Amino acid sequence: MNIQLEKMKQKQDCERRKRMAEEKHKEWVQKKREEERRERERKLTKEMAEKATRELEKMQLQEKAQEKYNEWLKKKRAEEAEKKKKEKEKEKEREAELQEKKARSEKIFKEWLHNARNKPRPVLYGYSFPHGKSAGLYYYTSVVT
Repeated sequence: MNIQLEKMKQKQDCERRKRMAEEKHKEWVQKKREEERRERERKLTKEMAEKATRELEKMQLQEKAQEKYNEWLKKKRAEEAEKKKKEKEKEKEREAELQEKKARSEKIFKEWLHNARNKPRPVLYGYSFPHGKSAGLYYYTSVVT
């Protein structure tokens, strides 16, 4: 009886150890799965944070580019406006010069016209003599010797 009791005790002891080993194994597997789940969550969170950071940087870069483009466009428009203004000023100057030149030429023409009426008329058929008088040109036939 003692031997049977010993065997039974050993069997129970063996079963108890087996159950404890199974429980420890289950606990270990559960802990491992929990760690893996946490690791996946951590990686996912980290990835999402990196993605959000990249998106933010991208947006900031786009905003900066848009701002620079707007500044460039504003500057370009100002330059074009300045160029048009200068062209208009040059056109006005040209117009003023043209008007002044026209007025001057009309004045000179009127003076010439007024003076031309008062000038004595040249003698017709004067044969190279201004106003019919000798102007110091001598021909060999006209020299008295």
